[in-house]
Amino acid sequence: MDHNMQQETTHKPVKRKEMTRRQFLAYTLGGAGAFMAGGAILPMIRFAVDPILQKKQTGNFVKVVEENKISNEPFKVDFQIHQVDGWYESDPKLTAWITKGNDGKIFALSPICKHLGCTISWASEVPDQYHCPCHGAAYTKDGKTLKVAPKSLDEYEVRSENGWVYLGPLVPNSRVK
Repeated sequence: MDHNMQQETTHKPVKRKEMTRRQFLAYTLGGAGAFMAGGAILPMIRFAVDPILQKKQTGNFVKVVEENKISNEPFKVDFQIHQVDGWYESDPKLTAWITKGNDGKIFALSPICKHLGCTISWASEVPDQYHCPCHGAAYTKDGKTLKVAPKSLDEYEVRSENGWVYLGPLVPNSRVK
């Protein structure tokens, strides 16, 4: 490269890349729009995700009956629990069949038939058996299925304290194999 050519390239004015007014407005309006959309969308996302982030309550027990009233014959106990399902809070009434087993331990069974979800009753058709009126499912005193139903009755977690019996959440039946 000769001296003249070098001098021409070094003394050319530097061309700056400037933002046009149109680009400036587009960036400004786009940024302001994104900021406002974020302000509207973030509370909605928080509202939708909040129940997932809440700490789960484990096994609330409910006082249902005095311990001395329980015998070897199952009897029906109605009780009420407080439950939170997402944003919906309710106080449903539940039922349990509560009795003492042959081992002397207190246990409580769910009255919901494992065949079609109907409500069972004790000794209505056959003595010493739970019976489902919908399709004739039968269960032993321990909740073991005898006919029709695919599984044994679920049982409530039971705790005795200060002469009272407390029922907790439903669990699969541990009394039968």
